[in-house]
Amino acid sequence: MRTVVLSLGLALLCLLRAEAGAAGPDRSKIAGKWYVVALASNSEFYLREKDRLKMVMASLSVLGEDKLKVSFAALTPEGCRRRETIFKKTSDEGEVYLSEGGDKMVQVLDTDYKSYAVIFATRVKDGKTLHMLRLYSRRQEVSPAVMALFRRFAKEQSFTDEMIKMLPSQDECRVDEP
Repeated sequence: MRTVVLSLGLALLCLLRAEAGAAGPDRSKIAGKWYVVALASNSEFYLREKDRLKMVMASLSVLGEDKLKVSFAALTPEGCRRRETIFKKTSDEGEVYLSEGGDKMVQVLDTDYKSYAVIFATRVKDGKTLHMLRLYSRRQEVSPAVMALFRRFAKEQSFTDEMIKMLPSQDECRVDEP
């Protein structure tokens, strides 16, 4: 579960890059609360456990020019797990690398900053390349149009219907509570 939470936070960091234009993204647009509302993955763990997964909540804060603080809240079998991580932007535009637990690359495929972001992540662990597509939302619900967009991106990344999961909401585990 720790790997999933860290990977989700890494993907959120990539929101800083999405559709930014020549002047770069307005980092203040990424700050605030996000929910991971849908996933698609080829990970054996994900495929085995996806029916038990629920939404993850994250809160983002921009720190200076190149750092982002991501606070997570994820419901696990052991209860609510909260974690806070500081991520540092790499020099590679559109990619972020974090070496903990394996090599990871994440890319924002689409976002409007206001309501959704579609993020693609690749991770190498134990010699296997794992892929995950995530749908982030400012609310626990997404419109049918945004869900259709996510499904289209999932198909473009070769995910099958069995690999795509809309996550049920959860109120038991919130990032903004002690």
